[in-house]
Amino acid sequence: MCGIVAYVGNKQVTSLLIEGLKRLEYRGYDSAGIAVMRTPEGATMETPGEITMCRSVGRVSVLQSRVEKEPEKYQGSLGIAHTRWATHGKVTEANAHPHIGKTKDGHTITLVHNGTIENYATLRTYLEKRGHTFYGESDTEVLTKLIAELYDGNLERTVQKTLQEITGAYAIAVICDREPHTLVAARKGSPLIIGIAEHAYIVASDQSAIVSHTTQVIHLDDYQVARLCAGPSDRKKTVVGEPWSVDFRTTTLENEEVTQEIQELELDLQEIELAGYEHYMLKEIMQQPDSIRTCLNGRIDKREGRVVLGGLTNLAKELVRARKFILTAQGTAYHAALIGEYLLEELAKIPCECEYASEFRYRNPIIEDGTVVLAVSQSGETSDTLEALREAKDRGATALGVVNVVGSTMSRETDAGVYLRVGPEIGVASTKAFIGQVTVLTMIALFVGRRRFLSKDLVSRYLDELDQVPEFVAQIVKQTDAIKACVEQVVDRDNWLFLGRGYNYPVALEGALKLKEISYIHAEGMPAAEMKHGPIALIDEGMPVVFLATQGSQYDKVISNIEEVKARGGRIIAVATEGDTNIERYTDDGFVFWVPSISEPLQPLLTTVPLQLLAYHAAQLRGLDVDKPRNLAKSVTVE
Repeated sequence: MCGIVAYVGNKQVTSLLIEGLKRLEYRGYDSAGIAVMRTPEGATMETPGEITMCRSVGRVSVLQSRVEKEPEKYQGSLGIAHTRWATHGKVTEANAHPHIGKTKDGHTITLVHNGTIENYATLRTYLEKRGHTFYGESDTEVLTKLIAELYDGNLERTVQKTLQEITGAYAIAVICDREPHTLVAARKGSPLIIGIAEHAYIVASDQSAIVSHTTQVIHLDDYQVARLCAGPSDRKKTVVGEPWSVDFRTTTLENEEVTQEIQELELDLQEIELAGYEHYMLKEIMQQPDSIRTCLNGRIDKREGRVVLGGLTNLAKELVRARKFILTAQGTAYHAALIGEYLLEELAKIPCECEYASEFRYRNPIIEDGTVVLAVSQSGETSDTLEALREAKDRGATALGVVNVVGSTMSRETDAGVYLRVGPEIGVASTKAFIGQVTVLTMIALFVGRRRFLSKDLVSRYLDELDQVPEFVAQIVKQTDAIKACVEQVVDRDNWLFLGRGYNYPVALEGALKLKEISYIHAEGMPAAEMKHGPIALIDEGMPVVFLATQGSQYDKVISNIEEVKARGGRIIAVATEGDTNIERYTDDGFVFWVPSISEPLQPLLTTVPLQLLAYHAAQLRGLDVDKPRNLAKSVTVE
């Protein structure tokens, strides 16, 4: 959720840190801060530094303007920076990161932190008795002052010792003015990666903050600590820009050294730029035809009637023999998982359950022999989903992952999985990742189904249609102006319903969520038949009700539900199959969004797209920040 970027090397650090924070803005935040280690001219490696800090509420641009007013105060080659999404404590400068603690001998510890410290209240009481003064309400301030209290002259050793006293989740970057060329980082339950550049190291919670500087990275695992050092080669003077001596090591909390594998980032800097679009969300909606093509590329063999998923090959027999699938996720990914439940039961004939990860992990779930748990997450770092996956693995389940980010925690902890390959998603409201998740879940259902009951010819027909989906989506997004014209007429209404049946019920949930996330309109998604069992009382004159009314096995039932809403004055907006002249009798001119005809199991890949555009235009027409909706974070890495 929060964003970390830190640097130690031979370059001036301030502009690099500000740039990194801007690349992390999409994650969601409410305040930002920076701390830079200043060293006197001609200082040696052993000369103490001076830490200068600046914090602000609001956008990174506010922080940047403050720093640029006094640039001489932020000259240095070691620094840490942070974007905060409030968990403990209000949105104030006092609660913004970095935080500072004073050691017994007067040195300064400065820290940035993602995660939550669960035992912070007990630790705060202890530290107050030890004479520490607190200026805010943040659990991070407690962690900072605990490191300061325990500091013994060796920052790495002190961090190791301190984190053994911590309950909760953390990704941290810490500096101390007594050790002006050393940066210490550690993680448990919150992502943190280390970029290895020339004469420098860059620490970040997200690869987007690193990719413009290096593609060589190390992924820290839980309970690991990294000490990163960079200083003048001759150790006699500090000259920014000259070749420096650099070294790093990673250890456990018990100071046992760990050998780390250097990996190559699969990310192109151009992929995280706006490329002429007004918003990332619009760019990512419009990218979906190409995203689906990339997701499908090399994975479907229409002639042989088979799906090729290299990540699942070694577990194919185990999946075929599975007695039950449990799909688990949160938010948008949960809606994709719900579609996956329908797909696996229909195409693979395997009993399935779809669970909110946050509920699953705290129940006493029944995991029998032959249970496969499939976790769905764009980032691969969603805290609740990761913990649900770990709980299932501990109980003996086979663990699969459907993930977008290569090298993420989930991709490393599952027994097998499939990457989305849709490219980085910057918009907080997920669009192309959702489509990618549904595409992959469709392929998994066909992969298993072909090995169980589906004939070669039937799978070939599905794959032929699946191969046409990118072109179909390209046709749908061309309706963006028509969708905007429709939304203009109803955008002032504060309560909406989204209704669908079968495969389109999860699409209704997703459509309502998108509208809520970025336009702040109250919306409910539900099965169309459920409307009569209470929610129909909400319908009044002019209330927008969006129906997923594509032609299929339950089309006549949906039409009946439309009649019920129309009779009570609701204003019908329909997503319908091209050529359906009947549906226009129930809607105003321009209130139908058309999708090509396709088999029911594949309909969500099409019907979702008009609802993404509907939500986008609603937010834009209301004058809202589409890519940075209030209170939301891209990746929820805390409970």
